Amino acid sequence: MRVVCLKHHPYQYSCSSYLILGDWNHIEDVNTLVDGGVDGFILEEIRTLSTGVGKKGVEQIVLTHSHFDHCAGVKVIKERYSCPVLAFSNQDAVDQMLHDNQILRCGDRDLEVIHIPGHSCDSICLYCPEQEVLFSGDAPLFIKTPGGSYTEDFITALEKIARKPISIVYPGHGSPVSGKIGEMLNNTLHNVYKSQIIMS
Repeated sequence: MRVVCLKHHPYQYSCSSYLILGDWNHIEDVNTLVDGGVDGFILEEIRTLSTGVGKKGVEQIVLTHSHFDHCAGVKVIKERYSCPVLAFSNQDAVDQMLHDNQILRCGDRDLEVIHIPGHSCDSICLYCPEQEVLFSGDAPLFIKTPGGSYTEDFITALEKIARKPISIVYPGHGSPVSGKIGEMLNNTLHNVYKSQIIMS
């Protein structure tokens, strides 16, 4: 699996979008865009990438949640590539609903869908066990101090993620995070446990 961190418009607030490709661009690989941003700016960069002979640059779009900065640009990308949109909620332009624990082919790897309500009720992460990679969307995984409130459902999902070996996290905003991920997640759990817990 290769992950391309796509550039977004320098003067337009948007999420981080990622294109997942197979290592060798085989015809059976599923070129997958994680989050579409706000304005279709990423289309030009995708056009320049080597995404496989006879293959569409984007064969499916997976949304980590339904907030504007992650999905407003999806319609123009969908129109360009005639590809399905997958998400945990039945929002505009979505073709297929995802569910917790679903296995989804992305590039040349199988990724697990993890529902993690908190940032939004439809937030998901995508986890690749073979390469210890997590696409986290805007899920609050690195909480540095106690305080605030968290639901039991969020904590359960966070505990599930913290048990997995993770070498790199591709977040919904900012640069990829690597190094001591397990330690950071355990610190997050410690801080969450010391905060207000709301019954789900």
